[in-house]
Amino acid sequence: MAITGVHAILFSHDARADRAFFANVLGLASVDAGEGWLVFALPPAELAAHPASADGGGYELYLMCDDIEATVRELKAKGVEFSSDVTRQRWGLITAIELPGGGRLGLYEPLHASPLLAAR
Repeated sequence: MAITGVHAILFSHDARADRAFFANVLGLASVDAGEGWLVFALPPAELAAHPASADGGGYELYLMCDDIEATVRELKAKGVEFSSDVTRQRWGLITAIELPGGGRLGLYEPLHASPLLAAR
């Protein structure tokens, strides 16, 4: 078996605005899959499995960066809003980007060993 990548889907109340954010603010390259449905290239990814709460499983999506304070400053200069200040968790420094479509996208700087960072 050969897994070649991950395709993540973000459901949005304003997908057009979120697509513009990914293209224009984050500068992600994309292809049009037809009728304006943009599919964006993402940097390499990592996957972790965490225990679920009694309410059930789920997922979270985080963009990773090497310097969260610098990244937050750069994004704020582009008008990006955040739902919280940067906080320290055992595994990393985190915050969340407020997306134009009403959703949130995590942003974190890992403090743990990362297979992505080890490969650099």
